[in-house]
Amino acid sequence: MEEDEASIQEIFCSVQNLDAVMIVSGTMFQERRSSRPSSKEDMKCMDKIVIQCNEGSVIGFYSVLGYMGFLANVSFVLAFMVRTLPDSFNEAKYITFSILVFFSVWIAMIPAYQSTKGKFMVAVEQLESRCSEVCLPGSRKKPGSSIHSCCYDCVPCSEGEISNQTDSESCMKCRDDEWSNEKKDQCVPKVLEFLSYTDVISKVFITASALLCIVTVLVMGIFFSYLNTPIVKANNRNLSFVLLVSILLSFLCVFLFLGQPLDITCILRVTTFGVIFSIAVSSLLAKTIMVYIAFKATKPGSHWRKWIGSKLSNAIVSLCSSVQVIICLIWLFSSRPFKEMDTQSYQDKVIIQCNEGSVIGFYSVLGYMGFLAAVSFVLAFMVRTLPDSFNEATYITFSMLVFCSVWIAMIPAYLSTKGKYMVAVEVFAILVSSAGLLSCIFFPKCFIILFKSTINTQSYLLDRKKIYE
Repeated sequence: MEEDEASIQEIFCSVQNLDAVMIVSGTMFQERRSSRPSSKEDMKCMDKIVIQCNEGSVIGFYSVLGYMGFLANVSFVLAFMVRTLPDSFNEAKYITFSILVFFSVWIAMIPAYQSTKGKFMVAVEQLESRCSEVCLPGSRKKPGSSIHSCCYDCVPCSEGEISNQTDSESCMKCRDDEWSNEKKDQCVPKVLEFLSYTDVISKVFITASALLCIVTVLVMGIFFSYLNTPIVKANNRNLSFVLLVSILLSFLCVFLFLGQPLDITCILRVTTFGVIFSIAVSSLLAKTIMVYIAFKATKPGSHWRKWIGSKLSNAIVSLCSSVQVIICLIWLFSSRPFKEMDTQSYQDKVIIQCNEGSVIGFYSVLGYMGFLAAVSFVLAFMVRTLPDSFNEATYITFSMLVFCSVWIAMIPAYLSTKGKYMVAVEVFAILVSSAGLLSCIFFPKCFIILFKSTINTQSYLLDRKKIYE
């Protein structure tokens, strides 16, 4: 075996400047320029080496073959002519047969040679034996081919991995914020996903928020214009304006949820709408309590008369809102929200979102807001039939029913979505619940003020009072 390898190496050294091909076990090997085999392992893969020279000049090559054929033809004709001469040991017959065999071989060789020429020809000047195709970028070598133990297969890189050179032994994993392209030969940045201002759903939210803000301002203008009318005075003007301002701010806080999240916007998002909604619901709770007190105070000698006034209602709103403010402060000081880059949920994109920091703090804000809404709903439902002029307990009942329904439906939808759609669910809940408060509480009053002015008079109130008495 060592002698065979030495002889092979001598052949390689003697044909450095020739063009040659190698056929090994029926498999074509690609060659690269080298005066020796690259390793003994390459030599072990070789069963037979056929070296074929490039003719250089085709005319010269076929001139040699032509002249050789001419001599053989002359020899064949002469031998065929003298094959019957009576000479002892006449070898003309043998010459005839040998030339016939010679002709047959070379005539059959020419088309076979022409059909294989170039197909198996590679440069001996680069002699690096291969029993596999070159592994292109985007793939790697996989040892253990079925052809031979020293051969390999080419397998594509896995998702999120690349190889940027040929015959790579392994694939490189992309960074967390990058992903492999289609060819898997380059890492490209992942798409950043957040609820941007250019999204269609964001444009819908912006349009809805702007229109609702305009409607709220118009309602406030109507109430200012009819500030001293009975319907405005009977429903506690101060609480009505506090509620309207809270609803207006809730529509405006939608813009905190749009655009790329920042640490400051993540802090302001939940805390702002939590405090604003707490003020709004506290106002409705105070309105409901004041309706009950007003009914009780109409009885002669009632001790409820001393509770009538703006002090009690302002105290209720301040106390209930302060509890929400304290919950938010505890949440911010313990574990405040922050911007988060989620690279694991999706392969080809990075979700920029707000992490609540403390899940307990987040659900405490929502829980307390739901508690105020439930108390307001129960009290409003209890006093909805009291015979009070312009009693808005019925409207408060419907508004709290809408409010609670929206936020109860929002929680499972919020938990089942990710990325910008989770933010969209939250924005939708804010807009719908705020619009429910505005329409249920103030639209009936505006309808009476604008279209039924005869009801909005002092004489009408006195007539209603006589009826109840």
